[in-house]
Amino acid sequence: MSTVNKAARFTASLRLPAFSLLLAGVLAVGLVTPAQAAPPNIPSTSTALAELGALRVATEGSTSGYSRDLFPHWTTVSGACNTRETVLKRDGTSVVTDSSCAATSGRWYSPYDGATWSAASDVDIDHIVPLAEAWRSGASSWTTSRRQSFANDLSGPQLIAVTDNVNQAKGDQDPALWKPPLSSYWCTYAKMWTRTKYKWGLSVNSAEKSALQSMLGRC
Repeated sequence: MSTVNKAARFTASLRLPAFSLLLAGVLAVGLVTPAQAAPPNIPSTSTALAELGALRVATEGSTSGYSRDLFPHWTTVSGACNTRETVLKRDGTSVVTDSSCAATSGRWYSPYDGATWSAASDVDIDHIVPLAEAWRSGASSWTTSRRQSFANDLSGPQLIAVTDNVNQAKGDQDPALWKPPLSSYWCTYAKMWTRTKYKWGLSVNSAEKSALQSMLGRC
């Protein structure tokens, strides 16, 4: 073998480990933060700020008379699939369902806390604007049919698959009282919250509006 060929092979052998490490790093990042389908109709920052400015500011109402049963969910979307199962398939990766549309396998990345799950039982479908919060913000005067449409809204950014215990920690709190553990998601969360309240004509209180303005300022 010529001296030139030996030198070329030696140079290539030095590059392979570096390339392998680079590839491993790319794959590792992919495993930590896998792609997740985003809920539809998340507004731009400028649009979200305009929508926030248009919301009616009012003191929050009472939860008197509230019941989750007044917001019927999950309703059938198509065939055997209901709203929860539809969002699980939309937000998951490689989701497999059985004949009743229940997810039997897949992967779900929760943007609230950065966790990834392989069992649908570890995932909740969060109402970005909680049902009780909607009730206090104007939904108490709605018809049951309108509340049902709100609770199963697939056309806006109102529903998202997240870690179950993080969703439970959120409860019915607005952004002045609770924000996703990952601050990097605050901008998107504020856009989704604002769009939902704007779309459905719900009010905000002053502390909630201030929190949303601050979160949108991170965009």
